[in-house]
Amino acid sequence: MATSTNSLIRVTDVCKEYNGGSVHALSHCNLSVKKGEVVAIIGPSGSGKSTLLRCLNLLEQPTSGTIYFKDVALNGKKVNLDLHRREMGMVFQHFNLFPHMTVKKNITLAPVKLGLKSQAEADAQAMALLERIGLADKANEYPAMLSGGQKQRIAIVRALAMAPEVMLFDEPTSALDPEMVGEVLDLMRDLAKDGMTMVVVTHEMGFAREVADRVVFMSEGAIIEEGPPADLFDHPQSERLQSFLAKVL
Repeated sequence: MATSTNSLIRVTDVCKEYNGGSVHALSHCNLSVKKGEVVAIIGPSGSGKSTLLRCLNLLEQPTSGTIYFKDVALNGKKVNLDLHRREMGMVFQHFNLFPHMTVKKNITLAPVKLGLKSQAEADAQAMALLERIGLADKANEYPAMLSGGQKQRIAIVRALAMAPEVMLFDEPTSALDPEMVGEVLDLMRDLAKDGMTMVVVTHEMGFAREVADRVVFMSEGAIIEEGPPADLFDHPQSERLQSFLAKVL
């Protein structure tokens, strides 16, 4: 059942179990994301951050609980999941570009295949997006010829080519050399300034503090604490968050 709310995404009482219930990856998670909001999810490795993010577009199917996107229960019955996924751009840790396709073809493939744009329209959009990130000269090159930072920026504009309502980022900088992290974070900052709704799993505490409207701290599959960055970083309430921040800041 759809219920009206001002949240673009709502997670209600979501649990995720593996191995017949012996592994609890997520435990009764509740989260809402408003349109135009940037939410950063932080926490130690293995805390369930990426699992929760992947549940938002049902790349991971929750064991129980409900994921709402634009007031539609995505894991309800008779939902056209592909239609909703088009509106949720996903950027992975390892780029996932097609190695046998040029940069431009990587960007235009989905809009053309899904009939959303003609090849000419998609090509024009791809060049405009590449221009925006300063990589127009790479349009006809293959991913193997690019740096990690360039690949990740291409992966981001590939997702943007579908004109998504929300962008989901799964540790987008963790596979990059340190000197390439900045160029990817700069692009994400620009998206935030443009009002893009974003959910970002990240180890970059500076980015979370500076760009996020709200920070969510997870540990052992549960959301322990959430709030504005200044509150969370400067006045952590739980011992677990205090201990985590003492190690990473």
